[in-house]
Amino acid sequence: MESYALPEILQTGSNELEIINFRMYEDRDEGVYEWILGVNVAKVREVLRVPKITRVPNMPEAVEGIAEVRGEVMPVVNLAKWMSIHEPIERRKYMLHFEFLREHVGVIVHDAKRIMRISWADIKKPPEAINAQFGGRIIGVVDTEEGMLLILDFEGILSDLGLLKIFGLEEAQEMAKQEKKHYTVLVAEDSAVARKIITDVLESAGHKVIACEDGKIAWERLNEFLKQAQMENKNIRDYVQLVFTDIEMPQMDGLTLTRLIKESPGLMHMPVIVNTTLSDEANKQKALSVGADAYLVKFDAKEMLTLVERVGGRG
Repeated sequence: MESYALPEILQTGSNELEIINFRMYEDRDEGVYEWILGVNVAKVREVLRVPKITRVPNMPEAVEGIAEVRGEVMPVVNLAKWMSIHEPIERRKYMLHFEFLREHVGVIVHDAKRIMRISWADIKKPPEAINAQFGGRIIGVVDTEEGMLLILDFEGILSDLGLLKIFGLEEAQEMAKQEKKHYTVLVAEDSAVARKIITDVLESAGHKVIACEDGKIAWERLNEFLKQAQMENKNIRDYVQLVFTDIEMPQMDGLTLTRLIKESPGLMHMPVIVNTTLSDEANKQKALSVGADAYLVKFDAKEMLTLVERVGGRG
């Protein structure tokens, strides 16, 4: 099976990421249009030629079937069908083998070009028209020499296809009934789907959520609370007791946010839980190395409430 391995992820807290720059081609009346797309390398185990796919009944239209890759059986998503574009069949050559959210998923793409290093600060909000075309599933856009590159929200895409799993919901509901300590939790999360899941779980247990769309906004909000606390001669923990942050976010990633919190006077005792799709040990160690108090792989509702209860009272 032809494939190529991917490089190690970047230095911790550098606010940079490496993305796979890939292509989808759309047949239009005026010719073939080239979509320039990207996804974080940390989500992808390998890029390979499209393997044998077995059709399975009662699957969403955009799911081609299942495939076995190196002993892992996984659903295979046809990205062109999800995008609702007419694809040149001969272009259907590659599959991105994803490993995130505790799952393995294959995604058929037309071409995989190269790996690019970019700064989260260079990722801009997508134009409303394009984001609406893809159901709000674009994390951000990056200007490149080749044109505008769209970074896709694969959490949202899996949710659209019914492939996103939330674990421990029943146990979390029982825990919520017994929850005695309630915290104000500042949540930094760019995915609207993930933000809603996290907010619903936390609020069901009586916690208050302050939701921020990226790490930069979360950092600004924390500093606003810190300034208010200093003016009123209080501790910032009187306003916010816990930070819950994703890793992959435009403007400022979660590792950079965590490092800044843990290096800043007045904030360094703020507990931080890193909550991410990235389930590998390397990312966990990177989060702990910048001072995270806990590491949680999305989406485990029971473990989420357990960690909030354990970590929220620290400091």
